Amino acid sequence: MKISTKGRYALRMMIDVANHGKAGMVSVKDISERQGVSVKYLEQIAATLVKSGLLRSGRGANGGYMLSKSPDQYKAGDILRVTEGKLAPIACLEADVNPCERQAACPTLSFWKGFHRVIDHYVDSVTLRDFVVLDDNS
Repeated sequence: MKISTKGRYALRMMIDVANHGKAGMVSVKDISERQGVSVKYLEQIAATLVKSGLLRSGRGANGGYMLSKSPDQYKAGDILRVTEGKLAPIACLEADVNPCERQAACPTLSFWKGFHRVIDHYVDSVTLRDFVVLDDNS
């Protein structure tokens, strides 16, 4: 399993919006400048995040993006799964039902299932709030 730039940038975008969106919408141009990612690519990622309900969007002069809920309600795993799909370490664990003909005789299947559980547990134990920069007054 390898997390693509789409997944990595989606997480960075969500962190940026969490850090800078306390007063309202955050423009994609500002996110682009801070993150060093093209506006066009961020717009593609944002469309996925909006469609999934993780971000809200607004148009116009004060438009941009904002979180749909508070940062502590977003698990890093949810953000990654929206952009990457399942975080399975091997292909046969990506589907809900394992399609592998050899699964009954596979000596490593339980290892891969355990590894998958560890990955899921870890990414689901970290929330967006864990990445947010706290104000001095917090």
